[in-house]
Amino acid sequence: MSSLLAVFVSKPAVNATTAELLRKQEELERKAQELERRERELQSHSLGPGATRQNNWPPLPSFCPVGPCFYQDINLEISQRFQRTVTIMYYFWMFCAFTFLFNLISSLAMFCVDTGTGSGFGLSILWALLFTPCSFVCWYRPVYKAFRSDSSFNFFIFFFIFFAQDCVFVIMTIGIPGSGFSGWIVSLAVLAKSPAVGVIMIMNAILFTAQTAMGVFLLKKIHSMYRQTDASFQKAQAEFATEVMSNQAVRQAAANAAQGAFTAPR
Repeated sequence: MSSLLAVFVSKPAVNATTAELLRKQEELERKAQELERRERELQSHSLGPGATRQNNWPPLPSFCPVGPCFYQDINLEISQRFQRTVTIMYYFWMFCAFTFLFNLISSLAMFCVDTGTGSGFGLSILWALLFTPCSFVCWYRPVYKAFRSDSSFNFFIFFFIFFAQDCVFVIMTIGIPGSGFSGWIVSLAVLAKSPAVGVIMIMNAILFTAQTAMGVFLLKKIHSMYRQTDASFQKAQAEFATEVMSNQAVRQAAANAAQGAFTAPR
């Protein structure tokens, strides 16, 4: 009887010990992440004042007259906790670039069987040239910088632009005739004229559908991660004000305006 009582008494103690060990493990993980972040900051500061890292993206050959425009290193600049998410966003951008290229090819195939769709083919070229670089600059780079420095301002930019991009994905999936997007409506209409071209365009519509579903999923995923951070609208406003006032052109314009107001005849 006494041994049985000892077992019942020891169970709460074991549970308390387990909970304490889990709490200490979580605390150690947070400290490790903080040390990792500080190490990256020290590495960035070790470049010296005024120095910047050499741009490495896009990875262009040395003989190219145009050099890389951005510096990007997910393993170095992004916390280990968010590296997988940022990597997925990078691959998603590449997938979007591929769908725009495939859309151009399918629009060319449709133009070959129906020369009256020349405007749609022209728009598909425009969308490929416009959306591919703009999507990288307008929503991938903001989410990269948001996770790199826990920037509320970049989080808000990403949510605003990526939501608009998801709306465009829906339009692309629908495939309105003459829009330059090989979605479902255009694909099923062409299928009756040319089965081969119709199959190509249906494949494009499937890619657009997958792109839309992935876009909505990633938007919800990053929003849930954002809510777990310290980001807020107030911090975004403060970051925007700091960024504006740190801009040399803005400071010069403000100084000129103040000087003009001071020297204006009364």
